[in-house]
This record gives sequence, structure tokens and C-alpha cells, in this order.
Amino acid sequence: MSKGIIQLCYRKIIDANSTKLWDKYVFDDTHQEFFMQAQLYNQEGKFRTYHEILEKNPQAEKLHFLVSTAAVGYIQQLNGVVPEVTNAFGKLCLSFENFRFEIIQSHISDKQQHRVAIYFYSKPLLWIDTIGNQLLVSHSAQIQEEQETDLIALQPLLNISSFKATSTII
Repeated sequence: MSKGIIQLCYRKIIDANSTKLWDKYVFDDTHQEFFMQAQLYNQEGKFRTYHEILEKNPQAEKLHFLVSTAAVGYIQQLNGVVPEVTNAFGKLCLSFENFRFEIIQSHISDKQQHRVAIYFYSKPLLWIDTIGNQLLVSHSAQIQEEQETDLIALQPLLNISSFKATSTII
């Protein structure tokens, strides 16, 4: 069976409808940070939404990074484990090494319109097979005669973000 090294990416969307406490903290703090940082690119206060500000000032693209600073502490609380991605036993199982923050939409005064995404990029995984709608992976990216594995269900917002073929056949 041929194998490959993959990296998974999980896109977590946080908005006014988010119910988990961690999500609510990220929602509140990133909206507050957006409100403050947007003033740099909207000094006359003419524009209300992220997209209006960006349309008039392309430098506002930096708001993704600037607002992400409000989420970094919460992301560190995850201890390198992607939220909501579980194995066949229902346990969180996917480690991440990088993340990217995105403002999907936001409004300076209407917090209900604030919507952000955090992309969690997993550590490299050895993709062994696909069984039904589940990926059989090993958290060791090294091919060994015996591997510990996890079954991770394919689900909305989970994507294989990179693949590197390996020529070894076991």
C-alpha cells in the first residue's frame, strides 16, 4: 500500500452564534481589537465594516494580523490540540503547529456582524488509508513496520492542505 505525508487544516468559524465559552471569549476580544485597530485605517470614521475599510484602504489587509493578537492567548490555551477534530473514540487527537487568523466580516458598532475564522494546520501525518469517510493516519511521519494510528473522520471544514507522496510500500 502506498503512503503519503499529509497536513490537515481545520477551519474554525467563530461568530455571534458560537456557544462554547472559549469561542465567546475569542469572539468578544477579537471584536474589541477590531474596533480599536480599524481606527488606524478609518481615521475619519466614514466606514463601518471591514470590507468598506479594506475597499478604501488596501493597507487594512493588515487587520487580520493585528486583530489576531487578541486571539493568540486563547489559542495557546489549546496546548497545540485542534479543537473539535476527534478520532473514532471521540477524543481530540490532532496536534497543530501553525495557525492563521482571518476576519471574514466585521462591523465597528454592530458586534453581531463580527465573524472570524482560525485555520489550524496539523503537524505532518502519515496517511495510511481511507476507510469509508475516515482517514487512517499515524502521528509519526516516519514509516515504521508497526505504527500507532488514529481514524479521523472527514468532516466539514477539515481539509487535506498538503500531500507528499512516499514511494515506500509495506
